[in-house]
Amino acid sequence: MKLWLLRHAPVLLPPGLCYGASDAPADAALTLKAARAFAPLLPSGTPVWVSGLVRAQQMAGALQAERSDLGAARVDPRLNEMDFGDWEMRRWDAVPRNAFDEWMADFAHHRFGGVESVQMLLYRVAAALGDLRPVTHNDVVWVTHAGVIRAVQHIVASGGVHIREASEWPKDAPAPGGWLTLSF
Repeated sequence: MKLWLLRHAPVLLPPGLCYGASDAPADAALTLKAARAFAPLLPSGTPVWVSGLVRAQQMAGALQAERSDLGAARVDPRLNEMDFGDWEMRRWDAVPRNAFDEWMADFAHHRFGGVESVQMLLYRVAAALGDLRPVTHNDVVWVTHAGVIRAVQHIVASGGVHIREASEWPKDAPAPGGWLTLSF
């Protein structure tokens, strides 16, 4: 099976803001451009799963407009970006240094912003990956976010769902509007 991981286009927010679980819209023109570049790559009938956040929904809608044979997207909130709680919609450079230090000291379990930890993100992404097994298609698309894409990369690379420290977290994810594929 091939899992296509398509990231939403750039958001319509000032640079430097933390917007994980916040429902920020994406740039419509860049969404369309990315969907047009990505659409020809997919085999006919490829199922599409999409995050519940508007920026991913925009990308899924643009993709379906280009490829009506893909059908309606399955909305799955497990594909939502990590929730940064109190730090949502604040400038990253305004987050106190000690908040980052606390997170790095317990990267897996610290709830940065008070809501969700990296380990919680990994558990929900692993559960969604587990639901792919019964799918009878050779390809599946997830329209999602950088954190979810990194979580998938970590699970595949490590062979498990647990993480101990930040050095184990994948550094790279596709740029907004970009994608990668993983084969299972």
